[in-house]
Amino acid sequence: MKRSQRLQTIIDLHDRQEKEALQIMGRCQQQLQEQQKQLSNLEIYRAEYLQKLAERQQIGMNVSQLLEFRAFADKLDKAIEGQHQAVLIQEREYQRAQSNWEECHQRTKSLQKLSELALADELKLESKREQVEQDARASRSSRKDGANSA
Repeated sequence: MKRSQRLQTIIDLHDRQEKEALQIMGRCQQQLQEQQKQLSNLEIYRAEYLQKLAERQQIGMNVSQLLEFRAFADKLDKAIEGQHQAVLIQEREYQRAQSNWEECHQRTKSLQKLSELALADELKLESKREQVEQDARASRSSRKDGANSA
């Protein structure tokens, strides 16, 4: 088996790994977008809730209602903080997946370049071998012609 053929087997393996890494990166990106959307939804809900609280305070409310509103607002703040942490974790996961894909992609490209060089070397050797064979045939042919004319 020629070197370029052996390298092609390795390239195919790395190509599959690169595709898997790309799929993982895509899933991580999708999860990150979902986490960011959840964070955004929580922040919007909190803003709406605080707006409602302000409106209720304008028309008046009793202390227990105010405490309930504030307690729920605190829970929203904690949920937003937790979601913010989830976004940060998912961002790191996405960056890790992206780095892994980039490494796989670079390795595959390097192996493809190496395979191209090996193939070029093989073609050069084959061309030289054919040239030697042609020269040998021509030499034999000229000897036969020379022997026939003598």
